[in-house]
Amino acid sequence: MAEHLRVDSQKIMFHTDWMARWKNGRHDWRRAKSIYPIQVEIAPSGACNHHCAFCAMDFTGHKPRFISRNALLMTLKDMSKGGVKSVMYSGEGEPGMNPELPDIIVSSKKLGLDVGLQTNGSCLNERFLEKSLRDICWIKVSIDAGRRETYQKIHRPKNPGDWEQLFENLKFSVRLKRENNYQCRIGAQLLLLPQARDENGDIIPGTAEEAIILAEKLKKIGLNYFIIKPYSHQPLSLTRTYKNLVYKNYKRLEKTLKSFATDNFEIIFRSRSMQRYSTIRNYHQCLAIPFAWTYIMSDGSVYSCSVYLGDERFYLGNINEQSFKEIWEGSRRKKQWKFMQNFNLENCRKICIMDRVNEYLWEAANPPYNINFI
Repeated sequence: MAEHLRVDSQKIMFHTDWMARWKNGRHDWRRAKSIYPIQVEIAPSGACNHHCAFCAMDFTGHKPRFISRNALLMTLKDMSKGGVKSVMYSGEGEPGMNPELPDIIVSSKKLGLDVGLQTNGSCLNERFLEKSLRDICWIKVSIDAGRRETYQKIHRPKNPGDWEQLFENLKFSVRLKRENNYQCRIGAQLLLLPQARDENGDIIPGTAEEAIILAEKLKKIGLNYFIIKPYSHQPLSLTRTYKNLVYKNYKRLEKTLKSFATDNFEIIFRSRSMQRYSTIRNYHQCLAIPFAWTYIMSDGSVYSCSVYLGDERFYLGNINEQSFKEIWEGSRRKKQWKFMQNFNLENCRKICIMDRVNEYLWEAANPPYNINFI
């Protein structure tokens, strides 16, 4: 079945008005400053109740802090007025640990923003879902195992009962959606990882066989989709277990998993991203930053790129101190805008969230000479 959600591709091509403004104004700060991102990723919580073996955000320290609701609501209003289309609640911690997240989601939707939620699923209890599921566009639950024993070694939850609770939460979410005819697409994700040893020398199981077991479970529950994706090393991450991973020879697994697909259950095997993992980028400049996307940490700090959290070169301001409009159209972003024009991509994260967007923008900015012969 064709992957119609375009998870392994990009969707910026559908935002023609934004593309026209970007192409005509990206070199002129007077126009560039008002080109707001299409998507913003926000971390409602710095704390996390899992200690995943592959965690890309461990360098943040998983500090027990929650984003200021009042500052965030003002930020959401600014973003909506500026033309932001969506917010993804994810971030350096588990977003569901913020007790105000359901109310934040409702407020986001009221402001006209589409809402996505990336979570480990442990906090998706009945109270959370009954309040917010109607207003969520999609939920992606990181599970990464098919067996409880494997889950304990990969996700390392603080609560040993999270495995059982996770599946109860998923069952309830599907039932609630069906009973109320909600449009939210509910899915799960598994990182394709080889067997490895952790920092203590203990064996961490591989996830290839787990993917097949998990696919059976998810299909039975009634989820909409299951994503199998490659690991992408975050340069700042303290975890080095999977740093030099190479992806090859997963065709058989892809074929087996896609046999589970139906009209109601989509298998999204991100083979194109796996192929790109070991190839050279076909673009020479990051054109997406600081334009198409941005990131807000749980302490309110705004960064143009999540790969460089804590790096002053990518820091734009803090929503507790300035409005988002002041931050986005201010001097720090102008400085970053100039800086990115000559930024070296050598140390960037492979297959980052803006990788396919950058590929498209590069082609749009560097068209062939015979462009009019369509």
